[in-house]
This record gives sequence, C-alpha cells and structure tokens, in this order.
Amino acid sequence: MYIHRLLEKKFKQLSKTYPVVALTGPRQSGKTTLVKKIFPDKKYLSLENLDTRAFAQKDPKGFLKTYNKGVIIDEAQNAPELFSYIQEIVDVNKKSGEFILTGSQNFLLMEKINQSLAGRVAIVTLLPMSADELSEKLKRANLNRLMLDGLYPVIYEKKIDAAEWYQNYIKTYIERDVRMMKNISDLNLFQKFIKLCAGRVGQILNLSSMANDCGVSHNTIKGWISIIEASYIIFLLYPYYENFSKRLIKMPKIYFYDTGLAASLLNINSEDQLDISPFKGGLFESFIISEIIKNEYNKGLSLNIYFWRDKSGHEIDCLYENKRKKYAIEIKSGKTINNDFFDSLNYLQKISKNIFTNLVLVYGGIEKQNRSNATVLGWNNFIAELNK
Repeated sequence: MYIHRLLEKKFKQLSKTYPVVALTGPRQSGKTTLVKKIFPDKKYLSLENLDTRAFAQKDPKGFLKTYNKGVIIDEAQNAPELFSYIQEIVDVNKKSGEFILTGSQNFLLMEKINQSLAGRVAIVTLLPMSADELSEKLKRANLNRLMLDGLYPVIYEKKIDAAEWYQNYIKTYIERDVRMMKNISDLNLFQKFIKLCAGRVGQILNLSSMANDCGVSHNTIKGWISIIEASYIIFLLYPYYENFSKRLIKMPKIYFYDTGLAASLLNINSEDQLDISPFKGGLFESFIISEIIKNEYNKGLSLNIYFWRDKSGHEIDCLYENKRKKYAIEIKSGKTINNDFFDSLNYLQKISKNIFTNLVLVYGGIEKQNRSNATVLGWNNFIAELNK
C-alpha cells in the first residue's frame, strides 16, 4: 500500500529546476519509497549495500560514469568521494534532476553538500507522516492510539505492531547510526540518555541535569544531543527573540518528531497508560508542534517557529509565522476547554502590543470554536485552518 506524501509535489518542482535534489529525513520515514515513486526511470542505488559502497568509494569517477543517465543514490553520505565528481558532471551537463541523493544522517550529508554542491542542490526533508497524509478512516482514529502508534509509514503500510517496531528501531539506530557518527563506548548509557530525553519532552533543555543523571560531562550531553538531533529523533524549539519582557528563558525546549517513538522510550504502551501519564501533555505538545513542522517541510519552506517564556512562568507553547499570518498557539491535551487555557494568550497580547493577531488554542478535542479572545481548533483540523 503506497501512502501519498504531500512533499511529492514540491519535490517534482525542484527536480525540474536543480541538477541535484537531496532528500533528508530519519530512517524509515519513506524516503526510498518516495524517490522511487517520483523517478521510476532512474537507476536506484543504495550505499548501504557494501559492494555498491566499495565501488563508489574506490572508483567514484567510474561509478558515476557507469550510471550516466541519471541516478538515485540512497544514503549518499556513505561515499563522500562522489560529491566533487557530481559537481563536475552537473557543471558540464547542466541537466535538471540528474542526481537524486538521500540521507538519514543530516549532519554528514549536509557537510558534504556544503563542501561540494552549494548552489547546485535543492534540499528537502521528509519526516514521518503528517496526520493529513493518513486516510480519512485513520484521521478519525482515537487521538491516544494515534500518539502511541506514531506516524512512521511502515507501521501503516505493513500493519505491524507499533510497540515492537519502535523497540527494534531504537536498537538498530543505536547499534548502526550512532556508531557511525560518533565513537561511543557505552551504547547502553547512550540508550539511557535517549530515554531521559523522552522523559523531558516538552521541557526546557537542561544539559547539566542530564549530565548528572547519566554520570557524564556537560559537553558529552551536548554532543549526544547533536547526534540525535541530526538523526531526526528530536528537535529543539528555540525561544522567541523579541524582548517583550526583559527576563526571558534562553534555552530551547526538547521535542520528539514522533510521539510513538517517545512513548515507546517511556514504556507507555496502552491508551489507559497514556491517559494517566504525567507525560501526556508534553507528548501532545510534541505531536502538535511536529505537525506544524511537517506542514512547512512538505511545502519546502524554512521554519519560523518558536516558543516564548519569561522567568515568571508566563509561556506560549508555539509562536509560528507563515507567509500570511503570525500565530500565537497554546496547546492543551484536555478534551474539555477551561477558561484558564486562555490566560497565557491574553497575557501575551497585553505585553506584546498585539503583534500576534491570530490567537489559537489547539486542544485534544475535535470542535472548532470562534471565541472573542481566540480561535479554538481541534487536533485533527488545526493544520487545515492554519493553511487557509
């Protein structure tokens, strides 16, 4: 079963303009399926294959000459020797969409691209599915079930058990990708660190606290954060830079791109567990903010999304600006709307001189309400409303 991906339209557009298009994103987000669907006539090569990788590394010129009618190179960061030769070819041929590169290790791929292909390549990101890419039947699913199952395509395409799949995903990721990116001697300790990150979902990143919990240095935790961020396990949401009040929080908040993965790390396996979990609010925030990020990436846009908090505890979960409007978004997992849900939005309006004219409350229910002080949107329709 092929699940149509919203990025497909933008990807096709870019391949008609740029000689090289690079697709990044986490493992199992559907990159290979997408490029094969868009470019069925191009030869597909994976540098995960050891023989193919050896050919590309030892004889990059011969490798590219063998596949001179356009090629898809999966996990291209595994053969950095190719990039300077790709540069020479595209500068001579001047063909659009000649090379399609994919990679699941953003740091390594981008490093090679910036060294050799700057100005010749368009870069897009494919994250796990957005809720809008699900079928209508699945869109009507129970929110708790959706958060637990997450949105990796393979879970829906093959109808496999999500909890078991995430356990294998983490094990494979740590044993393969982490070893490749950084020499970490104690992989069990690194797994403990990832679980600690899940336990802090939706919270301000405190490197010193995590270092103490893991028994490692502050700089080690900082390096490990960079690894899982580059692998699209987590993302850091940074504070808004406008100085509405003089005492602002300056550290980012930590979120997971996929709530199913985070829930698995937290050993939350049932809807009943999630309902009473102290992590539910943070997981729901993570779910909503990642949906906004996916919406932007699927259009090929750069991100303009932040949070705001002062040292008195006033906070807005998400400040988001698209081409049309500026939004202040408060996120609440509850299905019943309480008046105090709007307190932070009202406070922001008071001190920011109405810079954010579109105040939104996204909650765990499904109704839309036009209140006098904000628009209330359900979790299942808020992206469609923001895109209007």
